[in-house]
Amino acid sequence: MRLADGWAYVQAVGPSRYRHASSFCVGADNLRQIHFIIPGNIDALTGGYIYDKHIINGLSAQKWHVSLHSLSARFPFPSDHDLEYAYSIIKKIPDHSLVVIDGLALAPLASQLCKASKRLRIVALVHHPVAEETGLTLAQQLQFKKLEQVALSVCSQISVTSAVTAKMLIEEYYVNPASIEVIEPGIAKMPVSIGSNKASFNLLCIATLIPRKGHEVLLHALASLQEVPWNLDCIGDLDRDKQTSIRVKNCATKLGIRDRINFLGNLNVSKMRDALRSADLFVLASYHEGYGMALAEALGSGIPIVATSAGAIIETVPQKAGLLVPAGDSRAFASALSRFFHEPRLRCRLTEGARGCRRTQRSWEKVVYQMEAFLLETVG
Repeated sequence: MRLADGWAYVQAVGPSRYRHASSFCVGADNLRQIHFIIPGNIDALTGGYIYDKHIINGLSAQKWHVSLHSLSARFPFPSDHDLEYAYSIIKKIPDHSLVVIDGLALAPLASQLCKASKRLRIVALVHHPVAEETGLTLAQQLQFKKLEQVALSVCSQISVTSAVTAKMLIEEYYVNPASIEVIEPGIAKMPVSIGSNKASFNLLCIATLIPRKGHEVLLHALASLQEVPWNLDCIGDLDRDKQTSIRVKNCATKLGIRDRINFLGNLNVSKMRDALRSADLFVLASYHEGYGMALAEALGSGIPIVATSAGAIIETVPQKAGLLVPAGDSRAFASALSRFFHEPRLRCRLTEGARGCRRTQRSWEKVVYQMEAFLLETVG
């Protein structure tokens, strides 16, 4: 990945050139024309892609002319060929167009966005900064952060999925607060969970197997509670980071709990809903979440939660519906699980709290309406 090339460019330009794109008028014919630049498969069942797809489909339904440009799934670590293809796409977009670019592409394309901002109205859609991913080296974190700072500085506006991410961009990425709009995800109508109706607890984790999701912390916590009858269904992409997938499975084997865990990979929507409907508890040991779509969907199904308090999770999961512990602390996670297993009154209280959350979650229609108003204001 040519992160170094991008940073060399912005160093040569100089900090004084980092600015928001120049103000220009968008003609009436272009008012509802929009280009989305999204790395990877828009149909992937992860929180970020689900969000992006709902926005794209929703705007199309509102008579926007939407052009979707798909980049390589290797972003934010693209090859030279991937970058050249991305550059060619950006160069072909007509002058004065409105362009929404997913945050996964910001750092690798920082130098190109600096150039393109002179003729395009660029909006960043940030779920969380790439520099916050777990598993990066310190050098990678610093380089990602510098390039994301540059890319964000030349965007006309920035949409984020949580107030936590907005605060981070303002305080750590030097983004102008006036340029940020918080547009939280919506939740589709979900069936209410009826639980497993078994003697054992049916635990559910929906998370791509990458370092940030903390699967090994979860496994160590569960290994200390083998006297309790539980089983765990892990739903999430097993191929995106094959080394992590192998490491997590080996960890389960070494801890002696491999036979109690089902690594199911990606599931279609129907099977995903079946998994939610039969879950007694949703678990997630993530080190950071820009929002936590899977957590919100669990609450949409009335499932109580044991998770970490990392990132926006503390905003997504109310106290009445879940137990939250510090990220990376397997003992604290085990203690919270133990309370859920051994305290029937607590289980009932958390379940009722989770079901109560269903009434306050907003629809995707309202999310699209907010995004549409934000975009029209951006080009107005």
